[in-house]
Amino acid sequence: MGRQVTIKDIAKEAGVSIATVSMIMNQKDKNISDPTREKVREIASRRGYVPNMMARSLKTRKTRIIGLIIPDITNPFFPEIARGAEDMASTAGYSVIFCNTDDKLIREDTYIEILTEKTVDGIIFAHSADRADMEFSACRVPIVLIDRDSGASSLAGRVLVDNRKAAFSGVSYLIQRGYRRIAYIAGSMTTVTARERLEGYRDALAAGNLDWDPALVKKGDYRSQWGYEAVKELRDEGASYEAVFCGNDLIAIGAMRALREMGKRVPEDMGVMGFDDIYLAGTATPPLTTVRQPIYDMGYQAAKILIDAIESGEGKKKGAGAAECGVSLILDTELIVRQSTR
Repeated sequence: MGRQVTIKDIAKEAGVSIATVSMIMNQKDKNISDPTREKVREIASRRGYVPNMMARSLKTRKTRIIGLIIPDITNPFFPEIARGAEDMASTAGYSVIFCNTDDKLIREDTYIEILTEKTVDGIIFAHSADRADMEFSACRVPIVLIDRDSGASSLAGRVLVDNRKAAFSGVSYLIQRGYRRIAYIAGSMTTVTARERLEGYRDALAAGNLDWDPALVKKGDYRSQWGYEAVKELRDEGASYEAVFCGNDLIAIGAMRALREMGKRVPEDMGVMGFDDIYLAGTATPPLTTVRQPIYDMGYQAAKILIDAIESGEGKKKGAGAAECGVSLILDTELIVRQSTR
């Protein structure tokens, strides 16, 4: 096996300085002519040049690696976020380490520690449903929260949707379609996301001059099995309702399964609405009316905010105890009408 090709070798063959080759390899070559850039890259490709990432990270104190912590890889919502984040990171020359916590706080804390020890340049973080507000001032790398907000400061940014407004639009649509008794099957109320969706549900009822009935609200988690169990609980409690608004699409799919077992037809006997518009929503039986979140774009924009912070040096400040909250990006949702509502 031959000696590994170095930047010095490429510079010698191209007849340019080592600094010029380094700038081209690190994509900091705006002031270098196109012919020189193309010549250097052709030589590097032909000779099989492989960057020494360890040496580069020691010199620049950057690994060009970011971490992505998500709570539930089995929920199709989060792989779509991961895809968006990875696409953006790849475009910027970064790699992504994925960590799945199974919604467990201890695993979440462990991954934050591991990623920091592995010297990632920053972290995109969708925290556990059981996570109360936390601070990141002690973390040496920038953090961008995604999907689930918290009251934390010292962040490089947040990428969210207006959950209260989105839930209001969904429940308002149900009311416009003639539903008057609307149940709500929610996720864990420990998250800001779930609390805001509950507020949007209540706002819509008030705007439609409908009574708020706590007996029609079930609080649990974001899994399909919870939607199934919640519908059975409502039946056992003798609850009377005409439609069910769900905290996410998985809950809605579980709810429809329970309704079928109870002999209820959707939407003829019962309307069902989800939230997220994961790919399963369009293939459910019947296809699910839902509130669409721009899932891929959430991941993409979170990675962009994080990488911008890393490259500008602002990320280091945010991770070192600054009071600022960075960039807050609130993306639009969209009502998607399918066949699970009349």
